[in-house]
Amino acid sequence: MKYKNIIVAAAVSMMLTGCGLYNKYEKTVEDPADPFGTAVGVNTTDESIAQMSWREFFSDPLLQQLIDQALANNTDLNTARINIEKSEISLKAKKLAYLPSIYFSPQGSLSKFGSSDWSKSYTLPLDVSWDIDVFGSITNKKRAAKAALLQAQMTEESTRSNLISSIAQEYFYLQLLDRELDILIETDSLWYASLETEEALYENGQAYSTAVNQQEASWLDVKTQIVDIRRAIRSTENEICSLLCITPQHIERTHWNADRYHSSADKRMFEERYTKVGIPAQMLERRPDIRLANYYIEEAFYNVQAARAAFFPSITLTGEAGWSNNGGLVNPGKLLWQFIGSLTQPIFARGQIRADYKTAQLTEENLKKKYVQTVIDAGNEVNEALAECQAAREKHDYYHRQVEVLYEAYIGTHELMDNGKASYLEVLTAQESLLSAQLNEASNMYTGAQAIIALYIALGGGTK
Repeated sequence: MKYKNIIVAAAVSMMLTGCGLYNKYEKTVEDPADPFGTAVGVNTTDESIAQMSWREFFSDPLLQQLIDQALANNTDLNTARINIEKSEISLKAKKLAYLPSIYFSPQGSLSKFGSSDWSKSYTLPLDVSWDIDVFGSITNKKRAAKAALLQAQMTEESTRSNLISSIAQEYFYLQLLDRELDILIETDSLWYASLETEEALYENGQAYSTAVNQQEASWLDVKTQIVDIRRAIRSTENEICSLLCITPQHIERTHWNADRYHSSADKRMFEERYTKVGIPAQMLERRPDIRLANYYIEEAFYNVQAARAAFFPSITLTGEAGWSNNGGLVNPGKLLWQFIGSLTQPIFARGQIRADYKTAQLTEENLKKKYVQTVIDAGNEVNEALAECQAAREKHDYYHRQVEVLYEAYIGTHELMDNGKASYLEVLTAQESLLSAQLNEASNMYTGAQAIIALYIALGGGTK
């Protein structure tokens, strides 16, 4: 009786020791304060552009069609979806680990000794094995598998939002290239007219051959830029086709209007609703990479618990039931029953169990630090995108006015040259300055659109 009490007390003590192994994960890492920073004067209101669906944010019907096609066909996104299915299968298997395993393992033999007759024997058993989850090993592995499933889902969301961002940026870049091509084609026409004027002046003895050569060289430079732009358009279309998982082809798109504030890029730069950031907590709830980093910690937490459970005994119940004619029984065989209970307590495993436990702890600690860094990086992305958007917005008026005054200067200089009051160098300078300003204005419009897209994704947009 005394020994029985000792055994019961020891068993109760072990179970109480292992109670902590069943604890559920609770987030303990503190988020960095003010991740957005204050350098750009973030207006932390309850409203955020991340609350907008991508269809609302990207209102261009042709762009919407491209995004729909990418979401249906993109290889990386489909791979992410398959990984979710794999994780679901793995989680289902971990849940079934609570149940016993049953195997059918028939055996038969023939034996003969000397001149005696052949002896036949057979066994038709069902082997049953059941691991008793006293110390939470199976439970923690199941919870870790669930965290892995959540990671796969967050990876799919992150891939989805990045894909939407990539399609939109490539689309707007195509619009930029179209706008630049229009500018260059218009410049080509104007500069060719200037070349013809210069040639006429030369024929009448009112200009030098060097002026004609310089004008022609500038005109030919525009020609080469047109070729480069058309090549860039083809390359960008091919990039979009790759994201859509289709063969190279022309991409339909709308064109930027030369009128001020009319293009889709301008709308995102100047409409207030496209620059609402929201509060940092909203970003933490929406950004897939931040939630993914938290799920990594959760999985690591349960891996630590499972590694800790390895220090405790494992209890296994095994049984066998079936038919056999071993032992001299005649056919048909008689029913066979066998039950075994085993307890395995690790004593010396050459330090492997302790090493696994320490490794799991260090992994969890490292992932906690990475989570903090992920939040900091996310805040920096918001800060940078907002600052870039504000800079592009401020420069827009300057570029637009610069184009206006340089165009007037070009027309005026050309008229002066026609009247012999200005040299060809002044005309060339005015032409090149105007072209540079027009291209800079178009590029700044794209920069603003690109910054707004980056801000939208950085705040966790594009996941719905």
